[in-house]
Amino acid sequence: MALIGKIRRKKWLLIGSLTSALALFILMLMFDNPNQSFFGGSQTMVGDIEGRKIEYQEFNQIHDMLYSNSQTDSYSGRNFLWNYFVDEAIVKKEAEAIGLGISKQELIALQFGPDQNRLSGVIRSRYQDPNTRQVDMTQLNQLKDIILNNQIDQMIEDQQLIPDFKYRWAHQEKEVVKDGLQNKMANLISKGMYTPNWMAEMITEGQNQKVDFLYVQVPYDEIDNSDVSLEDADYEAYFNENKTQFILDEETRKVEYVVFDVSPSAQDSADIRGEIAALIPTFESAENDSLFVENNLGRIDGAYFKKDALSSAIADTVFSMAIGSVYGPYLENGTYNAVKITDRKIAPDSVSARHILRRATDLASLQSAQKTIDSLKNLVETGINTFEELAISFSEDASNAGNGGDLNTFGQGAMVKEFNDVCFFNSEIGNVYPVITQFGVHLIQVYDKKFESNEPSVQLAYLARNIIPSQNTQDDIKEIALQLQEENQNIEELRTAASSKGYTVETSVLLKANDFAIGTLGSGQGARDMIKWAFGTSQNVEPSNVGDVSPQIYSFQNTGQYHVSKYAVAALQVIRPAGLPNYQDVKSEIELQVITRKKAQLIKDQLAGATDLLGVANKYASKVDTATNVTFSSAFIQGAGAAEPDVVAEAFKVDLNQLSSPITGVNGVYVIKPTNKPAAAPTGNTAMARQSSQQMARVQVPGKLVPSLRKNASIEDNRSRFF
Repeated sequence: MALIGKIRRKKWLLIGSLTSALALFILMLMFDNPNQSFFGGSQTMVGDIEGRKIEYQEFNQIHDMLYSNSQTDSYSGRNFLWNYFVDEAIVKKEAEAIGLGISKQELIALQFGPDQNRLSGVIRSRYQDPNTRQVDMTQLNQLKDIILNNQIDQMIEDQQLIPDFKYRWAHQEKEVVKDGLQNKMANLISKGMYTPNWMAEMITEGQNQKVDFLYVQVPYDEIDNSDVSLEDADYEAYFNENKTQFILDEETRKVEYVVFDVSPSAQDSADIRGEIAALIPTFESAENDSLFVENNLGRIDGAYFKKDALSSAIADTVFSMAIGSVYGPYLENGTYNAVKITDRKIAPDSVSARHILRRATDLASLQSAQKTIDSLKNLVETGINTFEELAISFSEDASNAGNGGDLNTFGQGAMVKEFNDVCFFNSEIGNVYPVITQFGVHLIQVYDKKFESNEPSVQLAYLARNIIPSQNTQDDIKEIALQLQEENQNIEELRTAASSKGYTVETSVLLKANDFAIGTLGSGQGARDMIKWAFGTSQNVEPSNVGDVSPQIYSFQNTGQYHVSKYAVAALQVIRPAGLPNYQDVKSEIELQVITRKKAQLIKDQLAGATDLLGVANKYASKVDTATNVTFSSAFIQGAGAAEPDVVAEAFKVDLNQLSSPITGVNGVYVIKPTNKPAAAPTGNTAMARQSSQQMARVQVPGKLVPSLRKNASIEDNRSRFF
């Protein structure tokens, strides 16, 4: 008993010992499996979609494969890829549950045809001929032979295909399968959409019922916003009537932020002008203009320009200057420039030419096309074959290969630039010239040139410097932002200080954990970092509480520029959990709607007791309008410029020539007087109404199928931990 008493008196020691032992045990497990997080689940798992676990390495590898060389920014790319993973997982699970699949033969048909109408939308969008806007079946047939004959590895080894072609194609096959299953499911659901007789008859009746009425519209702006006083009860009433609009699927947050624009100073502008001015003497004396502009971030254009094709800032000047002379510095569109006249001549107004095209979509096919074009060039130049013969046999431009590749006569600018410049400026009649464009590799032969206007054209080389803020200017603005951030540690202080200094405080929309864009700040790393801070997912930063000011300032760059264009100081305004919020949480968001609702009631109170429309119109300097042949189904009032379903519904209820009570509408408060309710036409074509209704419902199925499946899917999204 004494021992038991001692244990009871010292029970805190026992509990502490057990807790320590348990903690050590968990730590041992964690060290044994470093990928396991403390609370379960993988530390490297980006997400879990219906049991489909996506690890960071897999996600990143596929993202880099698909988007590393594309113009899609990394944030959008990750978003596209995540949505693909989600859609693939839920479509696959649902398809398996109902016994749908894609056979090997179906997969081949979806990828290669021969029936173009059965090709997957994935294939149609990626293998489209840019000229005809049709699927490039020639290219697909080539790929079919390579893939079905197991030639991929050999062609990669021979550098005829890009090294990761196999993995890209495997991923695309998964996309095609997902798309095919999704279409099958949508077709199944669409076929099941049916409009019963009673509904078809109701639709027909709604379309045939018509009413004519006189009305007066009193716009809501008859009452100024400042004349409307709101109470909590007004907000609460509106919220309770529209609750479903405010339900959130996931937690969201709002941030307030102060923006500091970084603009170049007068000194920055003068310095940049000086840079251009200092280069002009050596620019003028340079013997190799191409090399000079390349070394000095300029540009040179092989084309020749007529006066009307040049900027008004230089058009008159360059035609009066000698070849080799330089004009500048001159200011145009926020850039200081200098221009050198490198040549002058009379260029043709139009040319007649023929071409042979070998298409290229990647490095391997480009190299192959170049070899083919070089061989064809040699055959023409040695006289072994005519250009026309080779075009018929080898050109992949189906629109003119049959007539020897003849493009007939065309003017300047009708073709892509590389093609245009060879034809108009760098060719002799009868000679052949290879050129690479976005479509592939061409062999061009110009067979006629026409000179009609005989206007001179000039060839130009440019130096240019954008007027951008210097590093000193950027640092000065950053210091101002840092001072505001350091001196104000909560949102109220930040608002007050920003207002006193003349800065505007902006507020974001509700942000989700994986968003990457904020209001006027746009998208990018700065916005992403701000959102991560707001959600407490930034590394080495304490979780954020409402009212906190961020411990760092955020910088933003405009696309394609390499200097900071904005700094921002942020504070966390709102944390809104998933589900239904309290009406007080959305007061600022619904204020305008509540004001409009209050105005409607005030106007209705003012109209109480009205006995005629003309009196209502005179009271508000309005007019009596007429609405004719208004149907119950459309509810569109032409004079009001909008659909007003509540007004039209009342028009059908009120007796003829009787004045209605004031009606709250979309664009104002209405008072109406029905003047004619013609007898409904015969029931009409119920079968047509049924067909139209079913078609409308079926058209919506593909767009709503996956979003509806998402709502019921089990999705664990951990992206914000990693990106």
